[in-house]
Amino acid sequence: MRRRVMNATTKVTLLTVLVFWSCEVECNHPHPLDPLTPSELNHIRTIVQKSYPTSKTTNHSLIFNYVGLDEPNKSQILSWISSNPKIKPSSPPPRRAFVVVRFQKHSHQITVDLSTPSIVSKNVYEGNGYPMQTFGEQTVASQLPFSYEPFKESLRNRGLNASQVLCASFSIGWFGEAKSKRNVKVKCYYTNGTANFYARPLEGVAAVVDLDEMKIVGYDDRYVIPVPKAEGTEYRASKLKPPPGPKLKGIVAVTQHSEPGFTIEGHSVSWGNWDFHVGFDIKAGPIISLASIFDVEKQKRRRVLYRGFISELFVPYQDPTEEWYYTTYFDCGEYGFGQSMSSLQPFTDCPPNAAFIDAYYAASDGSPVKITNAFCIFEKYAGDIMWRHTEIAIPNEVITEVRSDVSLVVRIVSTVGNYDYVIDWEFKPSGSIKFGVGLTGILGIKAGTYTHTDEIKEDIYGTLLADNSIGIYHDHFFTYYLDLDIDGEVNSFVKSTLETVKVKDENTPRKSRWTVVSETAKTEADARINLGLKASELLVVNPNRRTKQGNKIGYRLLPGPVAHPLLLQDDYPQIRGGFTNYDVWVTPYNKSEKWAAGSYVDRSRGDDTIGVWSSRDREIEKKDIVLWYVMGFHHVPCQEDFPVMPTLSGGFELKPTNFFESNPVLKTRSPKASAMA
Repeated sequence: MRRRVMNATTKVTLLTVLVFWSCEVECNHPHPLDPLTPSELNHIRTIVQKSYPTSKTTNHSLIFNYVGLDEPNKSQILSWISSNPKIKPSSPPPRRAFVVVRFQKHSHQITVDLSTPSIVSKNVYEGNGYPMQTFGEQTVASQLPFSYEPFKESLRNRGLNASQVLCASFSIGWFGEAKSKRNVKVKCYYTNGTANFYARPLEGVAAVVDLDEMKIVGYDDRYVIPVPKAEGTEYRASKLKPPPGPKLKGIVAVTQHSEPGFTIEGHSVSWGNWDFHVGFDIKAGPIISLASIFDVEKQKRRRVLYRGFISELFVPYQDPTEEWYYTTYFDCGEYGFGQSMSSLQPFTDCPPNAAFIDAYYAASDGSPVKITNAFCIFEKYAGDIMWRHTEIAIPNEVITEVRSDVSLVVRIVSTVGNYDYVIDWEFKPSGSIKFGVGLTGILGIKAGTYTHTDEIKEDIYGTLLADNSIGIYHDHFFTYYLDLDIDGEVNSFVKSTLETVKVKDENTPRKSRWTVVSETAKTEADARINLGLKASELLVVNPNRRTKQGNKIGYRLLPGPVAHPLLLQDDYPQIRGGFTNYDVWVTPYNKSEKWAAGSYVDRSRGDDTIGVWSSRDREIEKKDIVLWYVMGFHHVPCQEDFPVMPTLSGGFELKPTNFFESNPVLKTRSPKASAMA
């Protein structure tokens, strides 16, 4: 199920809220990359509605599918920053919004100037694919079966109470059709006896809904399979039966007796040697921009990351049957990773020393929707070691030097239906940025007739987890957009392989060694890489900047889990998800190229992806470049994943490589013991 259920507003105690300045909806924007405010969303709604009038007689509805900041050109942002607005305020770049609405069965692209305020451009999108589905559309579509007589008959045949049935809409992809409509499948679940309705599907029953007409245009009831039992599916603590699980001993929480070590002004964050901006988009979710680090030895601030976010999350399931073959989700482009963000719970989702930031997006009718506590930001004291050494070789002396590690984490949780994705951006004093991903929530369950593996005589495309319950095999491919600006925009991509060399010198008993063979990618084709085939190191460097010893300054990609796509290249889901064909892509910066699966992903055909842009094989050496990294998980469900899944974690890191002249945290002072309660 991909429809998000809104959580109740979280009441935050004074102890959990750190003091930070927040811009009210009517104030002037201190930063041109700040997300759209509720006031701005209302202004946009009014402006667009005037230009696209609706009437009940013509049944012309107006659906706001995407409303986001039309970010200023990169040159404008950098010019604004160089004017040092913190010291001397300057006029920010024009404040604009990019809007996609569905009107008269067409997708309309609109740019709104918020300073005028007026529409400065609009056109009808004529390409393949449709815009992101809104929660409003999904909710209406999921209610249609209850007034549809064939569906009511299906419930009667199964002896099910309609009041205990819940339905949800699902994207259906594209499988070679010459023409397609904006259709979704609606499947249903039985809620009787458990909150875990995902574990009780009404298998074999599905309605097809046209979202533009908002009516059922197809219906199937192919077979009757008993609904899996509710027993053993509950996950709420208050409903769980004895015996209880192990009780974990608590510790005294980390307490900051003085002010927090970071400051938040609007959406700009400063901590230790890092400065960065936290943004939000209804499709991408969290956006980290303008990350720079202060070099103590050089006594200046240095640029690292201009802009980074999850561009797409591709989740193809591996059941080819009529009821499941189309289950190949694009969680950003079809469902909206941002609008699916959950309200974070203090003390559980985030530690007691966390500060929180809200987010706002436009609903189907354009009105602002608030996600309370959408972000949490906190200093992480995990008991890790930043660096250490014990020296015992010096006569009559033992030297032990240890520095404990502290980092700053920006966290969100996006609940896209049954799955909960925990996304962390972790900034370290050493200059590293660690990207954490946690997968939890509830598996996609298919009902079956089996209760034991001995009964299975054919492929069930998954794992038998409980009686009549099959967890279908599937993948998760996270595609990150990382516009690295290492000490400036002019960068290059260097790929180095570690190769074995035979030692020919007869004066040494060694027969072999390994060495590093480096190559600077000149075009996009040179930079496409599948990891795991060779030992390698991948760097983004500034070819015009070197250390005192002559090394090019850069940042290295330390990859996470490697999972290459296993679908055939001509399989329709893989055509649409072709951006996963390589683990690493590098493209020249282009403001319009930011969505890995394309701008209109619902029912897309793979003709507007990284693979298509990259086929032009543009020059990338000594250019403003973007690194795209695909981190994947092949998920073979196991019984421990049922009824709710323990968090499966992964991640990767961007690490400074010859960026500093020496260890940047050599002189770091560890937090005092008194600061740890």
